[in-house]
Order: sequence, then structure tokens, then C-alpha cells
Amino acid sequence: MINLNQKKETIISAGIDIGTSTTKLIISRFSLMNTAGTTLVPRIEIIDKEIIYKSPIFRTPLKDTSTIHVSEIEKIIRAEYANAGITASQIETGAVIITGETATKHNAKEMLHYLSDEVGDFLVATAGPDLEGIIAAKGSGAYEYSTRSKDIIANIDIGGGTANIAVYRDRVLLGTCTMHIGGRLIEFEDEKIKSISAPVQRLLVALRLSLRVGDSKTAPAIQLVTQFMAESLNRVLRNETNEIDQLLLLGHSPNWKETVDTIVLSGGIAECVYGHEVKDKRLAQYDDIGPELARELQGNKSLQSFKWLEPIETVRATVLGAGTQTTEISGATIQISASDLPLKNLPVYSFNFHSNLEQGLAEFDGEIRKATDMYDASGEGQNFALYISELPYMGFRDIQKLSKAIIHVMEKRSDPLLPIVLVLETDHAKVIGQTLLAMSVPQSVICIDQVSVDHGDYMDIGKELDSGVVPVVVKTLTFHSS
Repeated sequence: MINLNQKKETIISAGIDIGTSTTKLIISRFSLMNTAGTTLVPRIEIIDKEIIYKSPIFRTPLKDTSTIHVSEIEKIIRAEYANAGITASQIETGAVIITGETATKHNAKEMLHYLSDEVGDFLVATAGPDLEGIIAAKGSGAYEYSTRSKDIIANIDIGGGTANIAVYRDRVLLGTCTMHIGGRLIEFEDEKIKSISAPVQRLLVALRLSLRVGDSKTAPAIQLVTQFMAESLNRVLRNETNEIDQLLLLGHSPNWKETVDTIVLSGGIAECVYGHEVKDKRLAQYDDIGPELARELQGNKSLQSFKWLEPIETVRATVLGAGTQTTEISGATIQISASDLPLKNLPVYSFNFHSNLEQGLAEFDGEIRKATDMYDASGEGQNFALYISELPYMGFRDIQKLSKAIIHVMEKRSDPLLPIVLVLETDHAKVIGQTLLAMSVPQSVICIDQVSVDHGDYMDIGKELDSGVVPVVVKTLTFHSS
């Protein structure tokens, strides 16, 4: 039961989506409150998310076909902050997401790190296509809808360069896939073809179609390409891909086993379908295959056999998800070293005790050696977060025994004085953190709980908030190539 007399804390979140075609920004305000009773262990949760500003949608500025115009991106962001009446110093969490074909630009990674330092205290800056799909599903409403339906729901976020698919059942992610399907894969100028992307060029060869720069924008091969994209998307959703479909896959094949029932379209192509933003004239002026692709998706009989659900957001789905759905809040019973925060891009190593402390401790040393070998093979001092799950009930002596084991393994890192970063599944963070400090460890200790992570995840831990909790973002940090 929420104590209504408690003071709420608010933090400001920003979401910035820099995509193949467009760049947009959303500013949100999160309200935090202790949702446990006054006599219980505090549990600080996000109880309200309010969008306080949506930017116009800008064409993504590029210097050339392989370089993002960083200074122009920064100008857009700073101008929109001014329009929203905030400063970069007020941003306490959120995400800069670089999506689609823009993520293949050679300066993409450098730009993201620059922006996350210069225009706000962002806890995540990423270009992972799987994460894009997950965030877009949350922004489009598909994720939330999956709790109200027994259907297997696939959100398909189609922008200028890619289609990011995330499949859910009752908020559980079943799988992801990314395809080279998007409006700007063939671009026009003066009624002629201006550019043809590399994935489409490979597809043309496989389909034995002739299409070149300079051909008419009404060339029959264009419709054949968009038809194939729609058909290929249908086969991917049904896990029935063929050899030519592989040319449109970016990364791994579809990895869900369940049968998709419902599809939700978001992204710029969904805007062509639903017209949520038609009042913005900049979105109505297409110089690419976007409208043709949207028509083929709508007209494809196989795709129409799925149940279609209209999204709450189309072109803004990813930025809405980035600004409102990437942040979690740690437990209130934590131990942190405030001077070491924020920490960004910490790889996670997961260790499960399976409710058996003695057996777990017997394997502990060898397992953590694997973490060091995995994340710091060259001995450069790369730190990692150790996630500990399924601890049994523990008395004081058990807590001491576990803490000594943690100290022992952390001393074997190439730089043993790096902060000890622990993530606990259950509410043990404060007692373990304080036990480590009582044992006079030379390292600083950051120990948080009530956050779920796993092998292969990366995490960011933000600065301590007034309520004594920290914002946390769990992510998959990957850059893809064309």
C-alpha cells in the first residue's frame, strides 16, 4: 500500500533516436515513491511517467554516405532542450539510441560516447538492433498489450534502413530479428533513382533483376523488390526463411519458437500506413520507397492473415521507448560509493547459487576466474559486475563466509583495486555491502539489488538519487555492420 503522505521524487529522462532517415527527441519526468508500507523494507518504484516534451522530427544530418554530422546532431539536441526549457545538467537518465543504417556509419560509436558526455548524463548509448526492437515494442504499445492478450505479439519497427522485430508473450521476450527492410534502401531525386543500398543490390542479383542509379523511380523492378521484402518478412515471422531471405537478415536468424498471432507495425513505414503524424509536412515528403513498401505490406495476403494491431506510436515508437522505458530503479537497501558513480558499460557475469551456499562457494573461485578471462583477457583492468542469484536463507556467519569469498576472488583481478560491483537478485545488497566494508576491503563497494541481469548483458549504474536509490539500465551493447 502506498503511503500518500510520502514525498515524491522526480527525475528527468531524455530519449534521443538518431535513425537512418530521422532524428527525434522526447523529454519525460519520472515520479519515484516508496511503495512499501512505513514499517516495511523501503521499495522505491517509478509510479508515474509523464512526457513533457516531444521534438519535431528532423532529417538525420550526414556529412556524406558514411559519416554522421556530429555537430549538427548536437545543435538539434541543444536547441530542443532550450525549447523544452531544460538544460543538459538536468538529465539524470535516458538513452541515446542510434538506429538502422545510421549505426553502420564509421563514426557512430564515437558520436554516441560524445553525446552521452556532452548533452546529458545518459545511462545508455547503444546501437544494438535487438535492443532497438525491444525499445520500439515498448514505445509502440505492443509490450504492454501482450499482458492483456494471450496472443504471441511481434512488434515490427520499420524505418529508413532496417526492420527490428521483437516477439512477446505476456511481457516475456521470446525472440528478436533484424532485417534489411526500410524506406531509404532505394532513394529518389528528380524522378530518378539516386541510390541503391548494398543489401538491395545483393538482392537484385539474387532475383536476377536489373535496376541502376539513374533509372526511373517507376521502374518495375522497384515494386518487385518491395513485394519480396513483404513476402520475406512474412516468412521470417513464420520462421520459414529460404536462402534468398538470408540476404535481408542483419545478424542472427529469427530465434523464437512460438507461432506469432498478432503483429504491430511501428517506425516511419508504419507512419505511411497509419498517418499518425500527417500534420507534419516534413513527414509527408518522401523521396524513397517508403510509401510503396507500406502499400506492399498492407496488400500482402500472407501478412494480412495475422491479426493487425494499431500502435499507439508509429515513427516515435523507439524514441518514446528510449525516453520512458529503458530505466529501472534499484532497491533502497543498497550500499554504494557515490564518488564512483555513474558507471557505464559494465559487462555482467552471472553466478547462480541454486539455493546451496556450500556447493556454490566450492565453484565460486573457478567461475569468477572465467569472468576475468572473458572480460579482461589482456589484463588491462576491465571491471565487471557480478550478478548473484538464488542465494539460500543466510545467517550472519553465512553472510561473512560469502563476503570473504567475494574478497578473495576480487583480489585476483588484474587490477584488484577496481570497485567491487555486485548485483543481487534479492534484498541482500546492504548487508553484504556493509559486511565487505566492515572487513576493511581496500576497494570501494557498489552493491545493488532488485535488478535482473544475465551473461552477455551490460549495465549502467547512475548517480544516487535523493531517495537513496540509483537508476539502472540493463542493455546489450552491440554495433552492427552492413
